[in-house]
Amino acid sequence: MYAILRDKSFQISIILTTIFIGTGIVFLFLGLVDYSWILFGLLPVVLGIAIGTMKVRKYALWGAIITTVILLIAIYIPGLSGVICIVMAIGLIVPFIFLGYVIARLVKRYSLIKETNRLSVLVLPIIPFLLMAPTEHFLKKEKETITEVKTEKVFNYTPNQVFDVIKSVDTLDAEKPFLLKLDLPIPTKCILEKEEVGALRTCYFKAGRLSNADFGGGTITERVTDIKRGKVLKMDVIDYNLVGRKWIGFKEAIYYFEPVGINSCKLTRITTYTSVLAPRFYWEPMEKLGIEQEHEYVFNNLEKDLETQFGKSKGVK
Repeated sequence: MYAILRDKSFQISIILTTIFIGTGIVFLFLGLVDYSWILFGLLPVVLGIAIGTMKVRKYALWGAIITTVILLIAIYIPGLSGVICIVMAIGLIVPFIFLGYVIARLVKRYSLIKETNRLSVLVLPIIPFLLMAPTEHFLKKEKETITEVKTEKVFNYTPNQVFDVIKSVDTLDAEKPFLLKLDLPIPTKCILEKEEVGALRTCYFKAGRLSNADFGGGTITERVTDIKRGKVLKMDVIDYNLVGRKWIGFKEAIYYFEPVGINSCKLTRITTYTSVLAPRFYWEPMEKLGIEQEHEYVFNNLEKDLETQFGKSKGVK
């Protein structure tokens, strides 16, 4: 380990990575880059190219990867990101660093670039990022994608009973799915002020277990747009302040209550959300999984509350 720390390529790669990844983080704070291919793809690729251009590179790639992981974990400390998001970002960025490194080595094989350890030369590959990041940010019109997540479950209670319990919940306390046990915000209660169109329904959240003190907590405020007992509860999200979740937004929350058989109800929960994260093929599955697990937690609590209020029911199908 001491030999690695003294290795010149390892030391230079730490400096380079701090400059490249640090610039990306600063650009995020300044609002000069989006959560897009430019940040998660181009930046690590040009970092890998810089590492691959070094004259001595025995431990350079390891230095870049280790420093990247440390810098991303560091933004967790002040509550700027959560554990799940950091792990996902590492899984996206590290392969692109390796890709850039391979590109540099292939180009070097044909003598198209010269090896160097001059820091002033090694930082040049960051120029495309410095130019393209603000260009994309200010010229790109459609920054958000809108996605719908639907979850269904049959409860052995009437639609009216299910409606009466889910419309307003004083305390949510049930078995938590895996992601809620880690880092996702946990709903604690939802209060509906009136059973009428235009009424507000406010849901309160607390931080996940691995979150910093306030990260993941906050509220979501919804305005009722359609409400019929035992049939539908539809709401537009008019405000949300879940701490730290700046890349995720919420647009609509809907509950549909459908009778099944004589004494059961199929409850359909639909959440419509927005996201600024790209590439979508990478981020969307985890976003959907997180919301599905939020739905599961609410359904678990609903099952418990129904049994408490109305007793255990077998239902008739």
